[in-house]
Amino acid sequence: MKGLNFHIAKREPMVWYKNMLVRAAAILASLITSAVVIMLLTQKNPLEIYASMLSGAFGSSLRIWSLVQNTAILLCISLAITPAFKMKFWNIGAEGQVLISGLATTCVMMFLGDSLPYPVLVIAMIAASVLAGIVWAVVPAFFKAIWNTNETLFTLMMNYVAIQLVAFFLKYFVKSGSGVLEPMPQYGLPVLFGQSYLLNIIIVAVLTVLSYVYLKKTKHGYEISVVGESENTAKYIGINVRKVVIRTLVVSGALCGIAGLLLVGGTNHTVSTTTVDGRGFTAIMVSWLAKFNPFYMVLTALLIVFLEKGAGQVATDFRLPGAISDIVTGIILFFIIGCEFFLQYEILVSKNGKEND
Repeated sequence: MKGLNFHIAKREPMVWYKNMLVRAAAILASLITSAVVIMLLTQKNPLEIYASMLSGAFGSSLRIWSLVQNTAILLCISLAITPAFKMKFWNIGAEGQVLISGLATTCVMMFLGDSLPYPVLVIAMIAASVLAGIVWAVVPAFFKAIWNTNETLFTLMMNYVAIQLVAFFLKYFVKSGSGVLEPMPQYGLPVLFGQSYLLNIIIVAVLTVLSYVYLKKTKHGYEISVVGESENTAKYIGINVRKVVIRTLVVSGALCGIAGLLLVGGTNHTVSTTTVDGRGFTAIMVSWLAKFNPFYMVLTALLIVFLEKGAGQVATDFRLPGAISDIVTGIILFFIIGCEFFLQYEILVSKNGKEND
């Protein structure tokens, strides 16, 4: 019988409404699949499970504010890693860059809070946090630009260094030995209109617009795209690749610094080894799913946070193991990520014209 050949080819770009229909179909298929899995594993009504997820995210004004605040922080970190990833500099170190920035903010609050006027204190917090983020990002960028080291391993290693520095700080300066630093809200960022998270949200909204303009409308953004496509082409047209690498990681580090500032100065008012809570890695998925478009990242970040909040509420309401809610989250993300493949590529089938034994 004649054999068949399967091969993958790049798909022609779809019009926007077809893209939306494919994504909507993927989400619908994921919900149906999740419903079947829930019934098989728990004998629970899937509609009750989904209602619980919605309640976990939107059930009260406090939950909505928490949802938007967490979305803003995740979005800020996603914006930070996007310039590097678009340049194909695989910065896996956002976790450490944000954490070390949070530590710098904490140090300013703790040691200078009583000695500086409040406006000067806020400026010092911003400067310390942004500078710490830049240093933590530029070190691996410098080694990559000069000696072509592996940025993935380097930035990953810097995460663990940052965690250990925070652990040492807490062990040394928390005299009780608990390893827990008491919050210092009196030194935190200003509270607008009585809403603790409003300033964070506004800052991230502004950064989203600025990031879009930077990546899409400026010479620097163009150079990032060219270096990401081909370093040889970039060199051929006169782009200084080393300069672009280091400059781009300065931008990434500065944005991570702002994320650390918002986490410590605007949200927690303290620091711990789990302050970032894995967002540095989750941000990679947010950025990748959005195809490095800052405006699309708003939606992908919101989706990820909604799933996390909803999954936690399901586990609480139905006294289910956390693994059940994680399975539902995983199924939904699997379908969403999988549909991206079929939006970009198509599988072609052809006969090879030969008789097979």
